[in-house]
Amino acid sequence: MSDNFETDLTALPGDGIWSDESDWQLADIEGADGAAEVEHMPVLAIVGRPNVGKSTLVNRILGRREAVVEDIPGVTRDRVSYSASWSGRSFTVVDTGGWEPDAKGLQQAVAAQAELAMRTADAIVVVVDATVGATATDEAVARVLRRSKTPVILCANKVDSERMEADTAALWSLGLGEPHPVSAAHGRGAGDLLDVILQKLPATPREAPVLGGPRRVALVGKPNVGKSSLLNKLAGTERSVVDNVAGTTVDPVDEIVELGGKVWNFVDTAGLRRKVRTASGHEYYASLRTRAALDAAEVAILLIDASQPITEQDLRVLSLIIESGRALVIAFNKWDLVDEDRRYQLDKEIDRELARVPWARRVNISASTGRSVQKLVPAMESALEAWDKRISTGPLNSWLKDVIAANPPPLRGGRQPRVMFATQASVRPPTFVLFTTGFLEAGYRRFLERRLREEFNFDGSPVRINVRVRDKREQRRKR
Repeated sequence: MSDNFETDLTALPGDGIWSDESDWQLADIEGADGAAEVEHMPVLAIVGRPNVGKSTLVNRILGRREAVVEDIPGVTRDRVSYSASWSGRSFTVVDTGGWEPDAKGLQQAVAAQAELAMRTADAIVVVVDATVGATATDEAVARVLRRSKTPVILCANKVDSERMEADTAALWSLGLGEPHPVSAAHGRGAGDLLDVILQKLPATPREAPVLGGPRRVALVGKPNVGKSSLLNKLAGTERSVVDNVAGTTVDPVDEIVELGGKVWNFVDTAGLRRKVRTASGHEYYASLRTRAALDAAEVAILLIDASQPITEQDLRVLSLIIESGRALVIAFNKWDLVDEDRRYQLDKEIDRELARVPWARRVNISASTGRSVQKLVPAMESALEAWDKRISTGPLNSWLKDVIAANPPPLRGGRQPRVMFATQASVRPPTFVLFTTGFLEAGYRRFLERRLREEFNFDGSPVRINVRVRDKREQRRKR
């Protein structure tokens, strides 16, 4: 193998030039294994009434901006988990929506998620706004937690100066022990609070660890297409807050689910409403986290509302998935609302709007009723199999020689480019590099991609074909 192998590798997968046949030795490259182990750590739940600074405190504990924060109540709705560490110890932080004892509708579902976090955590931090003092809601939270056997830490937030610390003494009345003054926004007292948290957190979690490395699945789509409903149906529990109001999910919500005899890591993401540069407030940060969740996933399930016409928003999300290079399954949700006339219209819309992804696996489901959701498993498995597939160099070049002999590339500048050699440079997604004497037109690349899919079965996965054109000047210098 050539000495400049690593240099050659960094030039992939985009188009470029080549001047030496040693570049062809890239055929020996092996794809990296993307499986990840699941580490089980003690769980710390952050709870409290709306707008007391829970998500700000979470970001302070993490040392980075992960939780969506905005100066309006109710931005956080689901319980969202993050990995954190302090003084050499690792633990999981769960951010929850504001807890209201008499909540109704959407807020009732948010409160239910907070209550579940309380029941499953190994320690709980109750956040109270020290500038307001103990409210009726704070007292209701305290009554619930005083009956719990889980260790509780009382955090008096928004104590921005030493002069304000005296005001926290009134919070002893909650009966949750010593109030710890903190300014989550400025970091004041955060280190002392973390030291107390480590004293309360057990060394091992009370729940059994999840073994193995589940494949990562991102549920994506525009708002209100049923992503959270699908996650709840697959998990068999109310894991995500569901409401008819579009945009209910803000932070990505992940859940380990066993389906078809395998363990999967599903991530429910915020609906992408518009382009990131035109979004604002918490919608902007939610869209960034959705993109990050998609990049961290291996397969994306694009949910489309089958009862409504395919929209520009659906196509925008589809473009995002294609750009990310993830394996793809398209789930047409709310199939129970589709009649014969709508099915006829939908078939025409698929032919017109989804013509760019004829290779995507398609499944018709109803997340609310559970209809055909089990069919997602074979679709995901086949898409991931294609996404991981590697074609040996010999069969690839033998096949390519026959295809080009029957259908040579079009002339360019009066000359016909020749394909000298081909190699699969990487997997996830499958990426092929053609070493040629001239540039190949986009239409001819699409032809090769289509024939490649027919021969080697890459259904469910994007396929990238890049061209490296011979450097004629370098060749002349060598002569």
